[in-house]
Amino acid sequence: MIVNPLVYLFVIALIATLFNLFESKTSLKIFKYIPAVVMIYAFSMLLASFNIFASTEAISSIYKLAKTNLLPAMLFLMLLQVDFRHFAKLGKKLLIAYVLAVSSIAIAFVAVAYIFDFNREMSAAFGALAGSWMGGTANMVAVGSALGVNEDAFAYALVVDSVNYTLWVMLLLFLTPFAHSFNRFTKSQENLSYLSDIGCACSIGAKRYWLLIILALFTSLLSQLLAQKFVLLNTTTSIVLFASLFGVLGSFTKLREINGSSEVATTMLYIIIALIGSRAVIENFSGLGIYVLAGFVILLIHALLMVIGAKIFKLDLFSIAVASLSNIGGVASAPILAATYNKSLVSVGVLMAIMGYLIGTFGGLFVGYILTL
Repeated sequence: MIVNPLVYLFVIALIATLFNLFESKTSLKIFKYIPAVVMIYAFSMLLASFNIFASTEAISSIYKLAKTNLLPAMLFLMLLQVDFRHFAKLGKKLLIAYVLAVSSIAIAFVAVAYIFDFNREMSAAFGALAGSWMGGTANMVAVGSALGVNEDAFAYALVVDSVNYTLWVMLLLFLTPFAHSFNRFTKSQENLSYLSDIGCACSIGAKRYWLLIILALFTSLLSQLLAQKFVLLNTTTSIVLFASLFGVLGSFTKLREINGSSEVATTMLYIIIALIGSRAVIENFSGLGIYVLAGFVILLIHALLMVIGAKIFKLDLFSIAVASLSNIGGVASAPILAATYNKSLVSVGVLMAIMGYLIGTFGGLFVGYILTL
């Protein structure tokens, strides 16, 4: 049993590091279906279930300290990558498709919470899931923390996210050859040539990890200080919102050009996921099936609304499919789907997915608070 808080942190960092290395440096097929972030959470939860981590005051304190400081730092770095100038170049159809995707996901979550009559705990967990399906795992963690989702409920949401997302990606890839038939149905005038000149918000050059870490930790400190003075709903929500605001403001400056923010933010995310997993215990997963079913119903409602919207606004399959996956799948999968239509459109998938870093937190909080009411 681990009782020393520094050893506890070392094990947490080791878990995050090993699974990240396995995913990035090996060709194991399992990572195509189960992302590293899920494995990190599951393995950390497994250790907690076998009482490897002692429930001492010292470990609880360092858990809270690490999570509280890393969360706003991670959000700040994630949002530095957003480039609104490129997003405005996407054109009317893609912007309509993106707004349609976000709004239909929000509507689907509210409808399913009503249909399945979630209790307060699972409503908060699905609010965190809404953050993920509008942005990414980082947004899921931020929204879950703001809504006070406990570690066990977070485990349910993470499993639903992984299972439903995997099948959704497979479906959208399967539909690619039917693009012309769908476009005839919606009467879309397909013309994607103008998108090939759009670049992503990525920077090229030396990576300034040390500078990014200093900036991120300073932002974390400033966000916490401001959250103590200006409380919006609760302290954690205030910290999340202030960190997001600083990230957006930073994206309009030359800070966006500092390379390496994605890598540092991902490292922080993996450590936070391992921390949350270390507080969860596998007790009863017999009710998991109903929540996976609820996830599928959310995707069904989302798909129906997207098709209806495509018919009304005469959108092509590429636009609604990439808009959908940039929300539900994020940076890891949206570019892959875009490439199946045309390799020159990869940057469009990246750009739309990166926007989710901003939309996911605010959208997830909005949906989450509606569900928990």
